[in-house]
Amino acid sequence: MRDASTQSERQIPDADAAPDIVEAFLGTAHRVDIAAWLADLPRRTALEYLSAMGLDERTEVFSFMPLNAQVDFATAIAPSELAQIVTVMDADDRADLFNELDEDLQNRLMRHLAQFEREDIRRLAGYAEATAGAIMTTEYATLRADMTAQQAITELRRAAPEKETIYRSYVLDDGRRLIGSVRLHELILAPAESLIGTIMNDAPVSVRLDSSQEEVANTIARYDLLVLPVLDNEGRLMGIVTHDDAMDAMQEETTEDYQRISSVLPFTESLRDAGIAVLYSRRVVWLVLLIFGNLFSGAGIAYFEETILAYVALVFFLPLLIDSSGNAGSQSATLMVRALATGEVTLHDWRNLILRELMIAGALGATMAIIVYPLGVWRGGYDVALVIALTMFLVVLVGSMVGMSLPFLLSRLKLDPATASGPLVTTIADAAGVIVYFSIATSLLAL
Repeated sequence: MRDASTQSERQIPDADAAPDIVEAFLGTAHRVDIAAWLADLPRRTALEYLSAMGLDERTEVFSFMPLNAQVDFATAIAPSELAQIVTVMDADDRADLFNELDEDLQNRLMRHLAQFEREDIRRLAGYAEATAGAIMTTEYATLRADMTAQQAITELRRAAPEKETIYRSYVLDDGRRLIGSVRLHELILAPAESLIGTIMNDAPVSVRLDSSQEEVANTIARYDLLVLPVLDNEGRLMGIVTHDDAMDAMQEETTEDYQRISSVLPFTESLRDAGIAVLYSRRVVWLVLLIFGNLFSGAGIAYFEETILAYVALVFFLPLLIDSSGNAGSQSATLMVRALATGEVTLHDWRNLILRELMIAGALGATMAIIVYPLGVWRGGYDVALVIALTMFLVVLVGSMVGMSLPFLLSRLKLDPATASGPLVTTIADAAGVIVYFSIATSLLAL
């Protein structure tokens, strides 16, 4: 049986496909595929297709589009038409779009929205970026503890069209504080006269408004949840984060981490859509800063110039040694950054992990020292071989310690630990490797 997504992708027509092929595609394709197809078309052409759709279909297709494409379409249509789409969109999606619009369009859009939508957008758009408040939706189902199961089902049937999900409903007291939750299948299986207070889970997992979206995604994954409630400091239910929104947020976090690991300042556009100026500005900053970091390596080489002149063979092993230090450091940093991101480790684990890494790095350094010793004998004799082997052991040790410690240090300073990986660790390890190498050479070779 062929995968459905593969079949759908094969049906996506080219931009210049015949009208009958396009019509067949629009009539049978999944909304996600239609959104992807429209996003790749010239905006004027895509707008014509989008405008020809019914409101429900247009809204669903619009919601599946990348945010930058949504903004392009929003600026090209009348505010009244945009208001129709925004009103039907999920609360969290329309808040994301609203934040990306310029102030003038925001004001014109607000004038065409009902009071409820205006207040909802202002509330969601006001939360700090990358927090639970910023990715939650207010379209959740609530029940009272004194309801019967039959009354609850009747209430959910009435409210379902306006809610993001009714798989799990939340039980609130008179002050809107969360006191429990109940799943839909529990309501269906319960006797009709059972009170909600007797069948609900009175200790639902939740997060706070200011919890990071990374923490939200990790909580959903840890407890295998489809929906996660978001509370304020008084325990009142403010919204919910659904599994798909949490995964989208986690994907954004992962993309940002990969960018930082490569010493690229984060950017929100896709690589295909990002302009030359954006990519240049995001990459040039760290490259320029790392130039000054690499100056320490150059200064170290210049300081030990006499040692290098006396034993030219040492130069042959310089790239091998400093690269090994950087590679070991990058390995440690990448493992640690990922572990911190997923919550596998915390700052309190630093002492135990650093001691374990010391043993592992020592074993790795000893193994690599044994491998390079014969090369040192072949290239420069037994004295040079001893220098090479001892240096290899120490630079791998130093590089690993740097790679392991930097993410912890940055986390302690409330900075993104992903910044510690890649070029930054390599630059620090390179400079340390040069100093260690020629210091050992100067001492052992009696220069």
